[in-house]
Amino acid sequence: MVALLIVAGHETTVSLIGNATLALLRHPEQRAEISRRPELLPRAIEELVRFDGPVERALNRWAATDVELRGQTILRGSSVIVVLGAADRDAERFADPDTLDVLAEREAKHVGFGRGTHYCLGAPLARLEAEVALGTLLRRLPGLRLAAPAETLAWRAVPLFRSLAALPVAWS
Repeated sequence: MVALLIVAGHETTVSLIGNATLALLRHPEQRAEISRRPELLPRAIEELVRFDGPVERALNRWAATDVELRGQTILRGSSVIVVLGAADRDAERFADPDTLDVLAEREAKHVGFGRGTHYCLGAPLARLEAEVALGTLLRRLPGLRLAAPAETLAWRAVPLFRSLAALPVAWS
């Protein structure tokens, strides 16, 4: 249980805050909109989870029955891995899926926190922690900027997660 809390409750939230901060630094118009209208922050968190969430893929699942998916048959018992990042960028589900838009009222919901019986129990806490962290950053450090080119940033090689190795920043 302790390991689950550390991995699921800490690692993912740290990654969510880091990925979201990077996204806002790379999209200053989105950051400015949230700074002007802090009430947008809860909606922005949902969009940031969809855009670059901390969990890259779900744990392995196994098909309970034979199922047809886009012309392919997945046989009962076959291993299935859901790539959440790809699902949340699916052009059939989301209009302009590769664009970060904190103002978008997307009809489809992201799967960054899972779904159904696999829904993340810590999602409300993760949302709250991200909202507090990002809101504080935007309020207290309006001059925050990347201290290294975005293309030079390294991502950690951690199974399941999408997490920066470091996020070098500076502020004025």
